[in-house]
Amino acid sequence: MSASTSAPLLAEFETPEALVRALRLARADGHRLLDAFTPFPLEELSGALAPPRNPVRLVMALAGFGAAAAMYGLQWYSAVVAYPLNSGGRPLHSWPVFTLVPFEFGVLAAAVAGFATMLWACGLPRLNHPVHDMPQFERASQDRFLLLVAPKDGPAPLRRRLEEAGALLVSEMHG
Repeated sequence: MSASTSAPLLAEFETPEALVRALRLARADGHRLLDAFTPFPLEELSGALAPPRNPVRLVMALAGFGAAAAMYGLQWYSAVVAYPLNSGGRPLHSWPVFTLVPFEFGVLAAAVAGFATMLWACGLPRLNHPVHDMPQFERASQDRFLLLVAPKDGPAPLRRRLEEAGALLVSEMHG
């Protein structure tokens, strides 16, 4: 297996201190920290496992403004170019009349794009994750501390490093 396709390793620890020690060692060695599973929140994990930047706001803004511009352009094209109708000497391009539909459609497009992006960013709908099939994962909500790490150069050096940090069991996650 090459370095880029190595399966993540799930390490089981008995104490939160051992988990934090392993986390710091793995990060210092350049491995990618994926997640940690603990029976109670650990303050040390909040900064170490910062979530990736969420693209929802950017996608909503682009979808909303893009859809509003497209609707405005469609109304302008139909009123000025495709079917100009001079009614009572009014201008063909009367922008105040054209603002309601772009606003409403922009809000709708932003909401739909935001919802779809939120689902995509959260990895939903995913009914099962491979980590749930690991036998030691069941104890993560009881009395064990688990760390999921992706190795940078293959699993052997990372496995040794996690065992040095106090891992009770280190297993490779497949799937």
